[in-house]
Order: sequence, then C-alpha cells, then structure tokens
Amino acid sequence: MGRGTVRGERIRQPAGRGEPPEKASDLGWDDSLYEDAPGGDDADSRGRTTRSRQRAAVRPRRRRRRILRWTASILAFLIIGTAGAGYLYYRHLNGNLKTGKLNLGEHKVPEPTPNAAGQRPLNILLIGSDSRNTKENLKLGGHKQSVGSAPLADVQMLLHLSADRSNMSVVSMPRDTLTRLPQCTDPKSGKVYAATVSRQMVNTSLARGGPGCTVATWEEMTDIHIDHYMMVDFSGVVSMADAIGGVPVCVNANVHSRNSSGEGSGLKLRKGTTSVKGEQALQWLRTRHGFEDGSDIARAKAQHMYMSSMVRELRKNATFSHPAKLRTLAEKATNALGVDDGLDTVKKLYDLSNELKRPAPKRITMTTMPFVYEGARVVPKENDADALWRLLRDDIALDGKDKADKEKPKDETSDDPAAADGKIAVQVRNGTRTATTPAAPGRAAQVAQALTAEGFTQAVPDQAQSLVEDRTVIRYPSADLEGDAQAVAKSLGIPLSSVEESTEVSGVTLIVGADWKTGTAYPKSTDDEDAGKALDKEQTQNGADDSKCMKVEPGYTW
Repeated sequence: MGRGTVRGERIRQPAGRGEPPEKASDLGWDDSLYEDAPGGDDADSRGRTTRSRQRAAVRPRRRRRRILRWTASILAFLIIGTAGAGYLYYRHLNGNLKTGKLNLGEHKVPEPTPNAAGQRPLNILLIGSDSRNTKENLKLGGHKQSVGSAPLADVQMLLHLSADRSNMSVVSMPRDTLTRLPQCTDPKSGKVYAATVSRQMVNTSLARGGPGCTVATWEEMTDIHIDHYMMVDFSGVVSMADAIGGVPVCVNANVHSRNSSGEGSGLKLRKGTTSVKGEQALQWLRTRHGFEDGSDIARAKAQHMYMSSMVRELRKNATFSHPAKLRTLAEKATNALGVDDGLDTVKKLYDLSNELKRPAPKRITMTTMPFVYEGARVVPKENDADALWRLLRDDIALDGKDKADKEKPKDETSDDPAAADGKIAVQVRNGTRTATTPAAPGRAAQVAQALTAEGFTQAVPDQAQSLVEDRTVIRYPSADLEGDAQAVAKSLGIPLSSVEESTEVSGVTLIVGADWKTGTAYPKSTDDEDAGKALDKEQTQNGADDSKCMKVEPGYTW
C-alpha cells in the first residue's frame, strides 16, 4: 500500500502543472522536528533558504530511520517468536527422553582421581534392550509369547573416553556372561532384588529394576566408575538408523541370516559393501546366525564394525550441518533413548556429544571382554579380563599409544638412606582378589618367603582378609621409611613408582596385587605391553579401519 492511500487517498501529482508541490506534512513528515534555530533563514545563491536545504538533507535520513524502525520491530517479533518456538521445541525434546536412576545397587565405585589438568575420564554404558512390549518392537523381532516379559540387556558395551579426550575404548560384554548379580532396588515399585548366590547371565540384570541394575552389575564386576548409561530398543535403533541416513557394512560373501528352523535376523546382503539403514541396520546389529561361528561373540564384532563405520560417516557427511536432518535426528534420538537422570536434557546430551567426537577414529579401539566358555555360556578370562579392566581404570589407551602421548612416572631414588635389609620390618598382604575372582591363596606367605631369602628376615605375612589391589604396591607411613620401602622394591624388581607414602599403614607394607598372582619374581611389563596382552586381536578393531568384512558362516550363503 502506497503512502498516498494512507493519507486521505491523495494521489501524488507532478509539480509544474498548476498544482503546488506536496507539503512534507502531506507525506507523513512532521516539519516541527526540523525547525531551524533562530537566524537560520538566510537564502543561498540559488534562492533556497537554509531551512529548505536542511529539510531536503534530513528527509532521506528520516525515511531511513522509519524504515529501520519498522524493520527492527519485525525482527524483534520474529526473534521473540522464534525463541519461544525454539524453547517450546527444546522442552518437547526434553520431554521425549526417558530417564532413570544411574545405579540401583548398594556398591558404588567412586569417581577416579583427576589428572594434572583436572580432567576425569568418562565411562558410559551402552545398553541394547530386546523388549517386545510394543507393537513396533514385536514387529521387528521376537515372538508374541515375549510380550509382557521383562526385557533383557542383550547388548552391553562400556564406552571409555580418556581424561585428556585423546582416545576412546569400547568394550563389549557377551550377553550370556555368567556372574553374580548385586542387590538392586526398583526405584518405581520399591521392590528389592536380593544379590544372587549362584551366577546368572549378565543380560538378566536389566529385569531387576531397569538399566540402573545393569550399571550396578558392571561396577561390581569391573570396579570401574560409570558416569552415565544410554539404552535403546529395537524400534529406537531403526528410527535412529533412518535419521542417520545409512551406514556402510561389508560381508565376504552373500549372506541370508535364516535357517530351515526359521532362526536368524532375516538379514540378506550381497557380497561386498552395502549401506544399511532402518530395519536392515537392526538386522545387521542382531545377526548371530550367519556370521563366523554363529555366536554372540561374532555378533559383537559386527556391532563394532557398524559403530566404527557410523562414526566415520557422521564425521564426513553433512548430517549435523543440515537443519532439517539435524531436527529429524534430534526427534528420533530423544524418542529412542533411555538415559540416566544426569543426562535429562538435550543440552547435556549435546555437551556430551561434543566430548565424544573429540578422539579421531584412528584413536578409537573396539574389543570384546576376554572370556572362556563354560558349557554354552562364557565367563571372564582370569587375568586377561582383570588386566583389561585395570587398563580402563588407569585410563590407559587400548591402542598402546600412550607411551608416545603421555609422560610416564619416573623412578626416583629417595635421599633417605635405607636401613640394613635384616633390620627392615616388612608386612606382606594378599591383594590379589578382584571384583570377579577370588584371591590367589597363600600369596602373602610366598612373597614373604622370597623376601626372607633376599635377606629381609623381618618380612612376615599378614593373615588378615585379602584386599583388592589392582597393582602390587609398597606403602610406608612417613618420610623416614621411604628408603626402607624402596630397598624392598629393588630387591623384588618392583618399580619405584609403585612405592608410595600412605597414612593407612603403620610400617613398610607390601601388598601383592592382582598383577602378580603367581611366582616369586615380579612380572616385568609396561602398560603398552599390558594393553596388547589383554586384547584378543581377532575381536579388536580400530575405528579408522574400513577394510574389514564379516566372514559369512557356511550354510548361510545364497
């Protein structure tokens, strides 16, 4: 609409046709705003007054100001409206999240000590539920008889992000791992599930009050502090896989995961690389019949391959820079995820995602807990599983690259002179017990005898209850005994970095740890060597390796 129609429907006439030019007031201008100061009506050489010149100069500025005022008003309205809509959508996304208590058990592992920069590692338990208690989930897998039964945690992975955020480790635990389950209290019903006397499959922990009991089980088994959990069911995997837009996976032959008895996920792929999404992605993640030996171990390897590929895809494509795709992913993810109450807002999830994307794919290591078969089930492999959990507790990278990236503690000889070996009183204690295995019997007496043979005749075993100590350590109560403690360490080949002052002991105390369960010579190994020994190379993948293909089990090709 023109300005003339606003002001009495006047039609602008050109000057010079018998009609005087329009006044400024007729065009909506207020002349009083531009009155000259006294004495400002002198004419210039062209007969124009100073006032008219000023009016001519000010009119464009005034027009610009009015336009700016209108524009600012419109922008303010849009900003307020958009912010309001954004806030409402943010609340909507928060409302999508299903939250629960982090740990439902009695035993809670304290947070690890921060590093020199004040950083702590992050441990997140990823849980895949086999719930069939919705139409969507039942359609995607399982039998009608499963409806109403308690869900099982058929996928369990511990994601460890290093304190300095340089590397990430992902460790799967087979669903049929046997362990004693801790006491858990259902936060909704108040029902208390007593600790089990016999060993049960670890996936049944989810049915004992929810994911918080699975967290409690992991902390009991590994003695690792878990910061958060994330849980997703069948339909959640499908919706998130659709939102991501496809993840490349590879098989070394045509595969169809379906046998004559109807067992299998239904996955059907041609040899080579295929980008899977939606229901096909779920089939890949669930496939056991058709991969390698048809076990849960093979399924875990396929899941690691999918996760590694997904990380690479998200890093290289524009999913997170496209507003529509980002909104879709946010909607799908918040509807699909169950999280602990420490991740109860989208902002917290966003902040966490920024932390998780910091390690480069080449510094991401995925593996499966070392295990041995016990009948049709599995149990943690003694020593190897403990070594793996210790590496995570000590925040040591599983790719063995910490030697180049981190400064190792140096052995420094004390200025305090040591007493004669035969005059040093040493108490030896058994600390070989772990969260999953009993103490090695007689270790305190065996090592005390070895010390006596070295001339430390006052070394005596402590017959008290065994301790839990990951690594062998020698503690002393005050600086005047530091030299004595180091003399004991040198005699057995224990590194001086394992000698520490502590008010918890009354004299030089040697605690034989889980790293020294046999023999009288302390085993010599570095953290990087430990990392290599603890991992099964067949079950370990690097996040940057896109050359691997799943081996297809004979009988499932087409």
